[in-house]
Amino acid sequence: MRYQISGKQIDIGEALQTHVQSELNEVVEKYAQRPTDAVIIFSRMAHEYTCEAMIHLSTGLNASAKGRATEIYAAFEAAREKMDKQLRRYKRRLRDHHRDRTTPVEFGGASSYILAPTDEAESATSEGDEPMIIAEMEAKVPAITVGEAVMQLELGGQKMLVFRNEGHGGVNVVYRRDDGNIGWIDPRNAG
Repeated sequence: MRYQISGKQIDIGEALQTHVQSELNEVVEKYAQRPTDAVIIFSRMAHEYTCEAMIHLSTGLNASAKGRATEIYAAFEAAREKMDKQLRRYKRRLRDHHRDRTTPVEFGGASSYILAPTDEAESATSEGDEPMIIAEMEAKVPAITVGEAVMQLELGGQKMLVFRNEGHGGVNVVYRRDDGNIGWIDPRNAG
């Protein structure tokens, strides 16, 4: 497994990097078995350290967790415990996913835009009705089942996931609702 361990404006020592690698190896081997790479970022805000960890699995799923503490090792342990809990919750589904899927998850390309906030009076006079684009990026859209999309939403801690439904090839969206439930938008089924 490839590791990218870095700090935002803080120095990460060799001992911490070794500790992170050994602990994450133990967690991932216990549950997922086939990770491809991991990105761990440490940062500090005032007196508190933050550790953000994301592991990419060979199935195309990503697991992420975030931990905070007053010491850097404790921040990592908090993130590791959250990731352990997530992977343990989805262990059976992750293993079944390995067995059922014979080919890796395919990703299609898509454009992702960030639009500038607009004041209604200013936008009406200067540019008409079109919003100003301030960033354009490439996004990857996985071709997965609805169950895998919901699992990815949970594992990644995301609020929304756009995916191509393997069942019919159409673009779908799963999202976390305000009431805590998961919503699923499938335009193909619209009346």
